[in-house]
Amino acid sequence: MRVELFPFQKRALVDIRMKTAEAMGSYHRTHAPQVVSFTAPTGAGKTIIMSALIEAILFGDEQYMEQPDAVIVWLSDSPQLNEQSKQKIDSKADKIKLSQCVTVAEESFDKEVFEDGHVYFLNTQKLSVTSKLTKNGDGRTYTIWQTLANTVREKNDRLYFIIDEAHRGMQGREASKATTIMQKFIKGSDSDGIPPMPVVIGMSATTQRFNALVEGTSSTIHKSIVTTDEVRASGLLKDRIVITYPEEGTVNNDMAILQAAADDWKEKWEHWTQYCFEQHYAYVNPILIIQVLNGSGDALTDTNLDDCIAKIEERTGFKLESGQVVHTFGGTTATLTVNGLDVRYEEPSNIAEDRNIRVVFFKENLSTGWDCPRAETMMSFKHANDATYIAQLLGRMVRTPMQMHIQVDDVLNDVHLYLPYFNEDTVKDVVGALQSTEGGDIPTDIYGESLSGKKFETLTVRPKKKKQERQTPGQMTLFDVFSGQNTSVQQSAGGNEPAGDLTSTAQLQVTGGETKQDETAEQNQIQSSADTTAPAQSAPVIPQASATAVQSENNAAGSQQAAQVETSEEEDLFDREEVMKFINDAGLLSYNVRALRINDYLKSLYRMAHLLTMSKLHREAIREVQDEIVEMIHSYVEGLKADGKYDDLVQQVKQFKLATQIFDAFGETVDNYSVHDMFTTTDTDIERQFQIADVKLGREGIGMAYGNKYGDFSDLIAFKVDVILFVADEDSMNRLHAYAEERFHGLNDDYRRYIATIDSEKIRREYDSIVSDGDVVSKHNFRLPETIQVPHETGGKEYRDHLFVSEVTGTAKLKLNGWEAELIETEEKRPDFVCWIRNPSRGSWALCIPYEIDGEIKPTYPDFIVVRRDERVGYVIDILEPHSPDFKDNLGKAKGFAEYARQNPGVGRIQLIRMSKDAIGKNQFKRLDMYRTAIRDKVSHAINTDELDHIFDTDGVVE
Repeated sequence: MRVELFPFQKRALVDIRMKTAEAMGSYHRTHAPQVVSFTAPTGAGKTIIMSALIEAILFGDEQYMEQPDAVIVWLSDSPQLNEQSKQKIDSKADKIKLSQCVTVAEESFDKEVFEDGHVYFLNTQKLSVTSKLTKNGDGRTYTIWQTLANTVREKNDRLYFIIDEAHRGMQGREASKATTIMQKFIKGSDSDGIPPMPVVIGMSATTQRFNALVEGTSSTIHKSIVTTDEVRASGLLKDRIVITYPEEGTVNNDMAILQAAADDWKEKWEHWTQYCFEQHYAYVNPILIIQVLNGSGDALTDTNLDDCIAKIEERTGFKLESGQVVHTFGGTTATLTVNGLDVRYEEPSNIAEDRNIRVVFFKENLSTGWDCPRAETMMSFKHANDATYIAQLLGRMVRTPMQMHIQVDDVLNDVHLYLPYFNEDTVKDVVGALQSTEGGDIPTDIYGESLSGKKFETLTVRPKKKKQERQTPGQMTLFDVFSGQNTSVQQSAGGNEPAGDLTSTAQLQVTGGETKQDETAEQNQIQSSADTTAPAQSAPVIPQASATAVQSENNAAGSQQAAQVETSEEEDLFDREEVMKFINDAGLLSYNVRALRINDYLKSLYRMAHLLTMSKLHREAIREVQDEIVEMIHSYVEGLKADGKYDDLVQQVKQFKLATQIFDAFGETVDNYSVHDMFTTTDTDIERQFQIADVKLGREGIGMAYGNKYGDFSDLIAFKVDVILFVADEDSMNRLHAYAEERFHGLNDDYRRYIATIDSEKIRREYDSIVSDGDVVSKHNFRLPETIQVPHETGGKEYRDHLFVSEVTGTAKLKLNGWEAELIETEEKRPDFVCWIRNPSRGSWALCIPYEIDGEIKPTYPDFIVVRRDERVGYVIDILEPHSPDFKDNLGKAKGFAEYARQNPGVGRIQLIRMSKDAIGKNQFKRLDMYRTAIRDKVSHAINTDELDHIFDTDGVVE
């Protein structure tokens, strides 16, 4: 594959490959049709996993021999899905040639059997009774049914039939017809003269839908499932879908909703540009997509496209230019003139890769066979009875543009949908349709909000500050450049950049409301250090405030060329960025608690060693690991020689069982045969076994490293046999994996704190992925983002001393319960108090501590993090958890905090806090501080809640 699969995708691939081989073997033993049911939620990458499976079947892998004469038929319910799948195989599977992928064309396809080594794409729309494919005549010798029946008869030992059972874009009768056609391949069809396919591999988002498809069949079903937790943890999907609709009872103004969508799109541009600039990534260029109404009469659409363009330009201050707005209307492929702008037709499949596209108008065809992670804001003029179409589209928009969760800026982890003709109830219909279309437990949280009732607030450590500003008459303003009004700057770059983009001559960057100019040398340095996998490009335009708004502000000031504007500034309470940097550099532990471990420790060890080498924290890490494993192989071989077992084992390796080799193609073991004919193996067979051994050693070139050090040049096969023997020995492999586990944890413990100080988010993110995939409970460095999103809470109190505040107001509006608010008031009165942070439960960046209850490890998220001044180190971090004594998890959480305190000696107070009444009925807080060694030792040895209550009585401190 050209792409590295995510760990959960690798696990799924291994599982499906095994079950497919078992299914083929079972078919040949019993002649009973077999079905492999592959279920995975939206965003799991089902098509990529299936592409990898096809490649493994045709070219072999570590477990199974290649089948270059295999025949794969891929059935979906639309030509668009066929094309999308074909493009995915072409772009992701490096061994499969494009000539091997054949779309079964209604006009020209006419074959007796499907050819060996090819992947054929069919869709249900071409299999109706009216299709030419299903009829003789017009020069056609064989119908598609005859081709299938002949292939089953002659090639059933290597025919794999894939059903992409998504039904995206289909409803009612059309979906029912597609199901009926698909069932023909599972059940067979006497009227069409086809038997059931030997092995069917079904792809589906929900088990319920696939169960309906195979209902009433006699097929044996093998199930392979990817869980929503695996996909959610991968970072492939957005965290949230936010759906905005008008307030109840308001007169509908769809253009006002469009303006709100334009505001959201503008905000996405600003945040993505800031993020990509600072992290040295290629720019994302988010897209605003607008779903318009169908046309009545001769009209192409009943939506006023001219007004749409005008409103977007007015709201963003960005003059759209040719090539930046496209349409995908199925009724015409002509270029349209909209508000004086040429709007060309573009195929949906090409939109994602054309980074000059800013705005897309469409009707319904984007919901089928389309995937564009850059589409982050959507406006739909559809009415409430079109909930299914909208849900289908949202399923295509939840993927992340960079295939990762953005840790620094939480604004970039959601997708926003605006629906002017919906209300609270009909938005629920969209959510329901989305869940039924994409899986009942879609791994993305979905929220509905009215236009004025925001669900989330954006908070930052970089609030905007009003500063004294000077402007010289005639000086070019930030708006002039961003709106494309000053063409001389663009022309100075040669005029070859997309219209509206900043040039490489000078880049303007907005940071906290200030303008900063980076000269050519610095920009060139940034571009050279950018991610080499992404195409180089100039910084994109950031849509700014509208020209009307700028004009009115200038008029209010008395002149468009004001010599000086003076504004007051309220001094901030403390340096927020300094506090955040202290916390992020502290190496404070946070944990990730998963239901399962995705990687084995050997793979995790390799990934950790490569990361340490790449980051220059330990340049020899990967070489040391390779050398240590080479020595394990050498020690094993020397032991065999000393025991006199070596020569006999070598002789066994140099022979192979013909029956075993044949049956391995179907995943069976040698024990299914009573007679085994022995043959002397060839060098090619040794090479294949050596390659399999290398895969089981992690594809790190361990076998060749062993040969380089201990190989005999007079016998170039000998070192390969040594490696094969080592991998075949179960005890040796068990020792290898035990070594990998210990070495992995050792490297993690030794270098975790240093990872926290590295500026590159790419390295920190890779580190987090490695440790998460390596352990069920994994240690991470606690790091705060610069921008977060918190739920909007009515009736909350405004806090200036919260670390994250609104960039506009400089406060955070948070609603605490009674004794939580009292606890913060108590903390604020401390003379060394600096600020506090509300630690969100299950937030992507939240501080998490594991604890045990009823034999199960669970995560807990302490309510508050408090920062205090410290004379020696500058600041100290406290962890506070107000917790009712009535909850049954008290003892488990207390022990979890005690263990956390033991592993984090640099932290200040770590307190479990209870509230009670004093003698006069006033609230008081009793705190058990796990920072104190004597207390945490008592807590660690407590065996029930009564003992914990006693420790609170004897050692708790009242404040």
